[in-house]
Amino acid sequence: MALKRARLVRQGTERSTAHYANMHPSVAFVGAGPTTIYTLHALVSRADAPYALTIFEEQSVAGRGTPYRPGWNDPAMLSNIASIELPPLEETLVEWLRRQPVDHLRTFGIDHRDIDDRAFYPRLALGEYFRDQFEAILDRARAKDVNVDVRTRCRVTDAVNRTDGIHLSIQPRRGEAFQARFDHVVMATGHQWPEEPEVRPGYFLSPWPASALARISPGHVGIRGTSLTAIDAAVAVAVEHGSFLEQGDDLRYRPNSDAEAFRLTMMSRKGLLPEADFFHPIPYEPLSICTKEAMQMLIEADADEKLLEKAYALFKQELAAADPGYAARIDLADLDMEEFCDRFFAERIAADPFDWAQRNLEEARRNFETETTVPWRYAILRMHEVIELIIPHLDDAEFACFSRFWKPVFVDDYATVPHESIERMLALHRAGKLDLIELGDDYTIDSHCAEGGATLHLGERHIHFPAFIEATGQRPLEAKDFPFPSLRKQGIVHDEPTADDTPPRGIAIDDQFHPVADDIPADRLFCLSLPFILGRHPFSQGITSSHEMGLVVGEQLAQALDRDVGTSPNQARPETETV
Repeated sequence: MALKRARLVRQGTERSTAHYANMHPSVAFVGAGPTTIYTLHALVSRADAPYALTIFEEQSVAGRGTPYRPGWNDPAMLSNIASIELPPLEETLVEWLRRQPVDHLRTFGIDHRDIDDRAFYPRLALGEYFRDQFEAILDRARAKDVNVDVRTRCRVTDAVNRTDGIHLSIQPRRGEAFQARFDHVVMATGHQWPEEPEVRPGYFLSPWPASALARISPGHVGIRGTSLTAIDAAVAVAVEHGSFLEQGDDLRYRPNSDAEAFRLTMMSRKGLLPEADFFHPIPYEPLSICTKEAMQMLIEADADEKLLEKAYALFKQELAAADPGYAARIDLADLDMEEFCDRFFAERIAADPFDWAQRNLEEARRNFETETTVPWRYAILRMHEVIELIIPHLDDAEFACFSRFWKPVFVDDYATVPHESIERMLALHRAGKLDLIELGDDYTIDSHCAEGGATLHLGERHIHFPAFIEATGQRPLEAKDFPFPSLRKQGIVHDEPTADDTPPRGIAIDDQFHPVADDIPADRLFCLSLPFILGRHPFSQGITSSHEMGLVVGEQLAQALDRDVGTSPNQARPETETV
């Protein structure tokens, strides 16, 4: 009887939603992570006309997102965004934390006395925050006469553009597949990782879900990558085979009694750890030379005439004005882009990476205590969003040059990590459990070893790792990887054309995140799936990017709904149907 009642409730909900959609415009979101949440926040704040809102989420709980859900992340994994940098939703993260019961905070390892705007918190805590904000946004939507339908445990398997809208094919985890038609669809499927990362014995294509890393035995573990993604992987494996302990002002790592053979080797092209989060004013102080207005003037003047070179000239002027001492020390005025990139990393590459990390951490701590900002770091941080404006307008040669030389500087500057993450790496190194390898460009990794794991071939060195984890972060994906094949076949989703030797630019989208295609109305489909837009938006990786994209798409959706209601409020719309 209970099962039959559940089926009747579900059928009733489908009919009710379909009837409501007959009278009002319909909007669907595919995915229910932070990008959807920020887009919903903007949409609900802006749209006043009634509409039908449906959200499809493959997981059993909506509103967390892959980077913040339990099981996928180890409890020891930290977010890489300080509370003060997190764009608020219905409430700020600090407000939410302060109203949580002390015992609940303790489950995340958070002491309520340590809550602070500049603190970093576990990913799982952010997952709870986002879930609560998601529910609060939906409550506000319902209060505005929006019909809300959240479909969890539902996988969208395809999408087709037809004359009357986008038709989605949905496969529930239990039950029959069905189709549903919507006036507007937002694809926000997030990062693309395999559900089972161990694709061959001992070889992990990603560090997620982190629970899979618990299978790794206490031997020699290789990790490709040294960013926070790789640090997360290292920490997840380390806490399986030991523990981090505070001893006075120091953090120590103590391996378990059966983990004598356990050790980690991280590796990357430059063999460097990321730098520690540095103090700077928030919100950003305005730039004076390399501004968005100046960049737009360059684009409009002549996008094909040395655009990258002219943008770099403005960058150098801004950097020299912000920190004349730094500019003089590195001879900035005489450096072209490639030379600047080399000079930017030269001192770190010449030093022992762990010695450098220790000194950088101590400097960052002092600067937080005294609220001191390093001017050149802050200038580069503020300029990365400005420089991103030129990316769609670069020719293939310029884009390749930007990707190889300039982009790594910006990424290194903005992808700093929590101080605790650096402390953990130093603790592992002091315990003799972590070292780093500089790979350069001439190396291979053989992941088809008969004995499992992978072997690194680097010059005369050949190192076998019984377990090996790929942890270089999300790579840009192309149209062939897009999860909705009908949109590819219809030519709506296609790659931005590039020369054969140019890095991929992802799928073709415009400034409002519409796929660039002739056969679909502009406001019908939006793509916010990060892996497919990294070519056009190479710095779009975190929560601030979700917020910025959400503002754009939320406004576009609100305008589209206003037009829908104004032109055809009673247009008949097809009902949801089982297939």
